[in-house]
Amino acid sequence: MKDLVIRPLAASDSKEWRRLWTAYLEYYETSVPVEVYDVSFQRLLSDEAGEYQCLIAEIEGKPVGLAHFLYHRFMWTIEDTCYLMDLFADPEVRGKGVGRALIEAVHSAAKQDGVPSTYWATQEFNYKGRMLYDQVASRTPFIIYEKGD
Repeated sequence: MKDLVIRPLAASDSKEWRRLWTAYLEYYETSVPVEVYDVSFQRLLSDEAGEYQCLIAEIEGKPVGLAHFLYHRFMWTIEDTCYLMDLFADPEVRGKGVGRALIEAVHSAAKQDGVPSTYWATQEFNYKGRMLYDQVASRTPFIIYEKGD
């Protein structure tokens, strides 16, 4: 896509990052307290190993997408693996390559850092996202379970 730039999150992105992450959370019909926004943003800006990282997609200088990802140990390989936790593109730019570019940029960053594989999960109803994911990655047979309080 012409004029699409993928770059790391900057401290000056706070307002637009919040807008994008709020829209992502709303898509999945959830929300988080303001404190979670504050702590998450600070963690994303941290240089500490093991913290989440964020890439921002821009078109003509306007943030239109984000990807949150994390490197972590993997018991089946010596190398870490990359978990792409959140991927979002503004509705008006969907289908224009933003999601694909973010996935590729996360995977490229991981490979450059010696992390050979990237994985993610999505909800079954995310049909449009899954159409892209089926083009850029292999679907695994795993089912995710979660146990809370």
